[in-house]
Amino acid sequence: MADTKREIERKFEFRTTKAGRRGVPDLTGTAAIAAVTDQGTAELDAVYYDTPDQRLASDGLTLRRRTGGKDAGWHLKLPVAPGVRDEITAPLGDTVPDELTALLRSRVRDTPLEPQVRLLSSRKVSHLLDADGALLAELSTDAVVAERADTTAAWTEVEVELADGADPALLDAVEKTFHKAGLRVSDAPSKLARALTETGAQPPARPGPGPAGDTAGAHVLSYLREQRDTLIAQDPAVRRGLPDSVHQMRVATRRLRSAFKTYRRILDPAETGPLGEELRWLATALGVDRDQEVLMERIRTGLDDLPRTLVLGPVRGRLKVWNTTRRSGSRRAALAALDSRRYVALLDALDALLADPPLRKAAGRPATTALPAAVLGDYERLTGRIEAALATDPGQGRDLALHEARKAAKRARYAAEAAAPALGKPARRLANAVKAVQTLLGDHRDGVVAREALRGLAVQAAGAGESAFTWGVLYAREEALAERRERELPHLWAAAAGPAGAVRG
Repeated sequence: MADTKREIERKFEFRTTKAGRRGVPDLTGTAAIAAVTDQGTAELDAVYYDTPDQRLASDGLTLRRRTGGKDAGWHLKLPVAPGVRDEITAPLGDTVPDELTALLRSRVRDTPLEPQVRLLSSRKVSHLLDADGALLAELSTDAVVAERADTTAAWTEVEVELADGADPALLDAVEKTFHKAGLRVSDAPSKLARALTETGAQPPARPGPGPAGDTAGAHVLSYLREQRDTLIAQDPAVRRGLPDSVHQMRVATRRLRSAFKTYRRILDPAETGPLGEELRWLATALGVDRDQEVLMERIRTGLDDLPRTLVLGPVRGRLKVWNTTRRSGSRRAALAALDSRRYVALLDALDALLADPPLRKAAGRPATTALPAAVLGDYERLTGRIEAALATDPGQGRDLALHEARKAAKRARYAAEAAAPALGKPARRLANAVKAVQTLLGDHRDGVVAREALRGLAVQAAGAGESAFTWGVLYAREEALAERRERELPHLWAAAAGPAGAVRG
């Protein structure tokens, strides 16, 4: 079974040979450090694995098999933020553990993981303690030798890793003390990155952020790459059950699919259409779990807002059982999709499309002249659906019409956001205005779904001989909220007219 630890650290190196001979300064008295205790020296032997084209290293991930020291085993490190990584460990074995392989699937797919470089480290460890003897951080001084094929490299590295719950400001204080003693923050984000660079195997550079040019095609492709990268990066987070990960991954699939439709005059729809359908499949598979999560939170919030006198019977217990039953099945379905051959084929198809995009003639036009028409086309589509919904009598028909308007609002928002790097403030203002409409319509839709669920819970409660009163109160509350959202819509929609006019020019 794999274990996870949040790793917050900072790496340093000596600026000069003279500073290296002086060694690491005494940190006693720096910030809250009251004592520095020697923990001895460990001999570490780590073999780092990657694909032959170094996909993990390119994305800042490291996978190693390490012996020696107190944490021998397999270690997978996933970047969270600069200087922050999640380290996932599994017991030592001859092959990469299945639980770690699954977390790498979106990047590795069917490509084998092979040894790339070996690092031998003689690690001197000290503990940094506060006045009460509590551990603040671990200080390591590593004499490292990197071996790759017939090439070797050697260096000394100093690392300070915070203990759980320690104040990150401690690293800033240590950095100031180290700076005076001739140490600087290392340029390399990890030992592996430095080893690859110094042995002549630096991973290929990833495309930089932003478009590689001012054409419409360059801007659209930049946006698509960003969403593809988000989809891949969220995969391990979904597998780990991290908060909001399913939502972020599903949004990336929706943005990709939406862009294919919005920018069909830039990318050939004959090529993007089948891929869009596969993205729809993935979004649906992920959506079951996410939709249940949102629904549960809405019902629970409504229940928490009720006075105790209106909560009759084992309401919370029934809600918990209902949610657990539905979530267990929905999560299995989402993970099954991520483990399928169909998913890998989708990722490969996305890569192939971005490597050799099916650009149409309009892709060569300046972005500032080609993109507004696409954005406004989606806005006009939204206009038609909003007007149709407002003209429909209240009831199930209007609920369905508003649901269709919500989907159109989402597409119009995504279109404006994709164009914002080229069109600037007008597109951003339109995206924000349409987002407000989408949020209102999304809340209305969530209320419709919640009413259906509440009716079902009431039927279950009545069938079990329980009071259905509280479920009815919550149902009535959702009806009132829906009516309020419908009254607010015309005013909110009118506010989008100005930003749309600015994009139109």
